[in-house]
Amino acid sequence: MKRKKFRLKKSVEKKLKIIGVVLIIIIGIFIFYQVQISSLTKLGYSKEAARNILFQFKKEYVLTVGENKTLNAAFMSSDYNEKYLDQYSKIDYQNHKNLIKNINTLIKKGYSNDNISMILAHGSDKDVTEFAKRDKINYLEEFYSFPYAKLSNYDRYVDYSNETGEDDETTVLAVNLDMDKENYKDPEIVSEFSTDMLVNKHRSLKKDFEPDDLVSIDLKYASDDTQEGSRIAVNAFISMYKAAKKEGFDLVINSSYRSYEEQEETCDTYRDLYGDNYVTNFVALPGFSEHQTGLAFDIGSRNSNVFAESPEYDWVQENAHKYGFIQRFPSKYEAVTGFRAEPWHYRYVGKKIAKYIYEHDITFEEYYVLFLDKNA
Repeated sequence: MKRKKFRLKKSVEKKLKIIGVVLIIIIGIFIFYQVQISSLTKLGYSKEAARNILFQFKKEYVLTVGENKTLNAAFMSSDYNEKYLDQYSKIDYQNHKNLIKNINTLIKKGYSNDNISMILAHGSDKDVTEFAKRDKINYLEEFYSFPYAKLSNYDRYVDYSNETGEDDETTVLAVNLDMDKENYKDPEIVSEFSTDMLVNKHRSLKKDFEPDDLVSIDLKYASDDTQEGSRIAVNAFISMYKAAKKEGFDLVINSSYRSYEEQEETCDTYRDLYGDNYVTNFVALPGFSEHQTGLAFDIGSRNSNVFAESPEYDWVQENAHKYGFIQRFPSKYEAVTGFRAEPWHYRYVGKKIAKYIYEHDITFEEYYVLFLDKNA
């Protein structure tokens, strides 16, 4: 018995052919789409941005521009505005949540691409958002040509410059160091120990602050057996002491770590001797003394009662940086440090920082503003 061959009806066969063609077209479109997405992701664009670039028919423009983080952010943002497309590509990227929204606002205010890049580079997302609410400011370069200038300090820069007549660079430096504020008022609290910590009349330690590695200093290196200091600073001094000794110089630590309470006693002693004004002007108040860090030593000579007039002083001036120490309060920089000159007061900051400060003849305050300020 012969089997009958199964044959589709012509109408069904036609439908299947149409479905097949449609599937082939869909697969082709999908492959084409994936290739297009891939070509953009290889340039550095995210998949989300790449999809939006394709749907808005901007692929050719983007390929012409090439990799661009600000463009990538724009195509990922709900604040994307096509009329600003060319400007987005010319503005330096910053990792800000409201980057595109703020760029749009600043463009509307009339800022140039370069000005917007400058604004973005000098503040956090919050700083820029607040700044964008202001009326347009001309001559931003006065302060913001300096990489360490802070967007949030603009009004303070203007006030300080107007009040003192100082140049722009000095103004930015002074305000960043809070020198436009009253000494000892509303200081920034320094709570974490580090060899590059900055303590002065505007940056205070807590009452219970103590260095992480406090050790006693051997009587060989100190004027009495009560001296203590940060281990890393003490070891650095011992190395410096030995090097000086080989050349015939005899150094000694006369004062080192002082707790908050001990600094209170020091202030009381000077207050009894010379009065309140003397303490206010010449003695660090409790919490504001570098001695509490354990990184600062008052160095003397065993061969002279006046360290600044001794051969040891000259040697330390030339060599301290090799061991990570700086003279903390030089006479010519009293206006910057906020303290009168103390030729005996040396602070351990590490060899890298000490070398830079020595070679560029600047204060630790200036170095801090240039390289260490986490809020810049």
